[in-house]
Amino acid sequence: MQEQGFKLYDYESYSEEESIERSKRFFDFMNKRRSVREFSSKSVPKEVIENIIKTAGTAPSGAHKEPWTFCAVSNQELKSRIREMVEEEEFTNYHGRMGEEWLEDLKKFKTDHIKPFIENAPYLIIVFKRTYEQEEEGDRKKNYYVNESVGIAVGMMLAAVHNAGLVALTHTPSPMNFLERALERPKNERAFLNIPVGYPADGAEVPDIQRKTLSEIAEFFE
Repeated sequence: MQEQGFKLYDYESYSEEESIERSKRFFDFMNKRRSVREFSSKSVPKEVIENIIKTAGTAPSGAHKEPWTFCAVSNQELKSRIREMVEEEEFTNYHGRMGEEWLEDLKKFKTDHIKPFIENAPYLIIVFKRTYEQEEEGDRKKNYYVNESVGIAVGMMLAAVHNAGLVALTHTPSPMNFLERALERPKNERAFLNIPVGYPADGAEVPDIQRKTLSEIAEFFE
């Protein structure tokens, strides 16, 4: 008998051979994903961004609280204002806030406090974590495993961006509370990530990096 509040799981089953093949194809596809800092100004259909955000919203969350808000910014004036605020914070980061080891690790990526991708990317998807829920009566309701839940949602979002033929960058200007002010977010929301999304610019380059091998990232206990 089906229990109230539940429904049967709509499950797609594959043979072992199909599972192996599908998992390999997906890995090969995702292994091509890269963080890109050079964006084309080519517009992206709003429906694509909507579907990407909806995909992120399918992520699991603690007690199914879904503690996230995704703000999609395409307004050029607002993006310019956000860039000004970002570069002010990043200047401080690169000129005193970051330690020597951190700066040394960043040298191979040739990054600095100048962030043209904020304006060039057709969309900024700014992710906010909802630390609690504010009831109309003024009461607060707890959210659980907020960082973990939002982190999983972002991972699913990046996969959806790649699947749509777009590129993205996970940008974390720290501290990020200026984004809460720029977008006039409620008190229960805290900025988690800024993700420029769009098409790569013609001739866009990415660092020639190598990912860790399976043996370096996994242990199997059989």
